[in-house]
Amino acid sequence: MTDIAWIDLALASARPKALGALLRYFRNLDTAEEAFQEACLRAIRTWPEKGPPRDPTAWLIFVGRNSGIDAVRKRAKIQALPDEDVISDTEDAESDIVERLDDSNYRDDILRLLFICCHPDLPATQQIALALRIVSGLSVPQIARAFLVSESAMEQRITRAKARVAKAGVPFETPSPQERAERLSIVSTMIYLIFNEGYSQADPRHEAAAFSDEAIRLARLMLHIFPSEPELMGLLALMLLQISRRPARFDAGDEIVLLEDQDRSLWNQPFINEALALLDKALRHRQPAPYQIQAAIAAVHSRAKRAEDTDWVEIDLLYRALERIQPSPVITLNRAVVVSKLHGPQDALDLIDPLGEKLGGYFYYHGLRGGLLKQLGLTSQAREAFDRAIALAHSAAEAAHIRRQIDKMQEETPQPIAK
Repeated sequence: MTDIAWIDLALASARPKALGALLRYFRNLDTAEEAFQEACLRAIRTWPEKGPPRDPTAWLIFVGRNSGIDAVRKRAKIQALPDEDVISDTEDAESDIVERLDDSNYRDDILRLLFICCHPDLPATQQIALALRIVSGLSVPQIARAFLVSESAMEQRITRAKARVAKAGVPFETPSPQERAERLSIVSTMIYLIFNEGYSQADPRHEAAAFSDEAIRLARLMLHIFPSEPELMGLLALMLLQISRRPARFDAGDEIVLLEDQDRSLWNQPFINEALALLDKALRHRQPAPYQIQAAIAAVHSRAKRAEDTDWVEIDLLYRALERIQPSPVITLNRAVVVSKLHGPQDALDLIDPLGEKLGGYFYYHGLRGGLLKQLGLTSQAREAFDRAIALAHSAAEAAHIRRQIDKMQEETPQPIAK
């Protein structure tokens, strides 16, 4: 590994902890980012010659903190210097820095860093972009390419998100156990948003496809600092089970392959084994929650050697439990697929028809409804539902999948005999 390669790896690994600590010191996101970037530049200049420090994270925090204070003092020539307790909550001694680098500070620093990216006023796309920029360290051009927007548009989006977060204010005090649990829940949702942004991509060469891997890395990081949180175990297990199917989800033409039609020999077995072990550990806590139940549903699929071996009764029970814990029309929509397997398309259609008002703008609602109507032989109504699904598709692969359903339906429909 080249000097630059191992330094890049060390900086990427240290980023969440170091930037989280600098945010706590300066209580300003832009100042913390600038301080961290300056520390990284110094690392690139000095580490190849002097070798890596004993603790790269502590080194980056110490250098970044001093650099940030210098920058604040330079700005103070124009404006009054803030009180010391506003600039930093530590003293100048490096020993004090190292003493503060314990797991409890790391835990809350990283959680705070992720938490600020999840501000409820921010749209989901801005939450994802902000997290990828601040926590993961992706460049603005990388994020812009993933979202198919210009670099200037993405720069403005991230800047607006930062301004909104700064205006709202972020609590820097150590959170109570209840506040920490609430933050963990919000952060978990944001991580899963990042995962799904990447998981929906058919082309593995697309920038956004790597978001799934980054979400898994963030989940591993969170589980490392909160090792006894069963819902974090469930989240990581769920993402590993879903990503294990990635090699089988699309065919050579980048068209969607449904779960029941996938070549299961292509599924990533090491990921599945890790996920099943995590899920088993999580369930032993006897604190069922949404990600654990979703992971349990995915696990039933992963254990079935063939699609016809799937235990739909168990999946139905799990979806009912999920509906009780987290009522949602989307969860009911997913359960309708199970109902169609167990009781037929009419029962499933009866279950989802009342959801039309809430899910009228949802691609999967119209796609499933079209499929059920097609099974019942109601081709005209099925065509209307499929056309609506195509209009709502988020990707070319989704639209192509629905068009294939229409083509199959037309092939299966008896043609009138010419007289």
